[in-house]
Amino acid sequence: MTEQVRRRPGGCARPLNEAYDTALLDLDGVVYAGGAALAHAVDSLVTARDAGMHLAYVTNNAARTPQAVADQLTGFGLPTGADDVITSAQAVARLISEQVPAGSRVLAIGGEGLRVALRERGLVPVESADDDPAAVAQGYDPTMDWGRLAEAAYAVQRGVPWFASNTDLTIPKERGIAPGNGALVEVVRTAAGGTPQVAGKPQPPMHRETVLRTGAERPLVIGDRLDTDIEGACNGGVDSLLVLTGVTTAAELPAAPPQHRPTYVDADLRGLLTAQPAVEPDGEAFGCCGWRAAVDGDVLVLDGAGEPLDGLRALCAAAWTAAGDGSCTADASGALKRLGLAGR
Repeated sequence: MTEQVRRRPGGCARPLNEAYDTALLDLDGVVYAGGAALAHAVDSLVTARDAGMHLAYVTNNAARTPQAVADQLTGFGLPTGADDVITSAQAVARLISEQVPAGSRVLAIGGEGLRVALRERGLVPVESADDDPAAVAQGYDPTMDWGRLAEAAYAVQRGVPWFASNTDLTIPKERGIAPGNGALVEVVRTAAGGTPQVAGKPQPPMHRETVLRTGAERPLVIGDRLDTDIEGACNGGVDSLLVLTGVTTAAELPAAPPQHRPTYVDADLRGLLTAQPAVEPDGEAFGCCGWRAAVDGDVLVLDGAGEPLDGLRALCAAAWTAAGDGSCTADASGALKRLGLAGR
């Protein structure tokens, strides 16, 4: 379980896939980017699963159905059932169903995944603000057009309760970082005002939905975003692994506030199959596998040699300890440059 305020990355003497019973995996930026599997992802996950770890895929992307996601993963060589996929569409549909009568109409502003999830909860998706909806449900849809956003704005202006699957501002794609559902939520907010109830990571409804559907006892959240995956793990009181294959760069980690500090950090999903080195105090510094990091005035300093990720772990420990409950403002650029991680 996570510390109340994490001061340094954690160590684990056993491979992570042996120390935890269930991996709660984000998809975009962790397993794939757009339509292509990321390097080492499939082989690592197959190995972890074959060794007995339960794999569950937890995504803020509400556009597709769980079956569509499962089919894609299976096509990558990672056999997956629809029950192994938990989406923010499912979380927001449950949240709405708890606040409106059964059989209520819901203005669905999103993809097929959102409509399927609403129907699963006994709700009726509708297309227009003039259809007398009891709620507005907004989720990611890469084909979203102006007309759909306008319908959401009209309904919100009329006082219809507004719900969002998630508020991720960006989403990783093969060609780069693209606008996410959060950017589209801001479009509606600009026109209509107000604030939606949010179900997806890092909010508690998503964690609740995941626990209900997986029955995990010793889960490990694995993600690429500090502000959704890692914060969601902190909110749920579970450990987390940040992989540097998506949105978050190594350069962002030393300045992470407490709710954005992962338990573990690794380059990619191969880290799931390995032990994690401990970071130990060394006087006023912190050491990890040949590296030693400390805060010297307003600069993070680093000496030693070894694997760059071990140096990053030591830097995080020095920065997070110095910052306490806040964000470290010491300049880490020189230390990161030495590790070859500046801007990455």
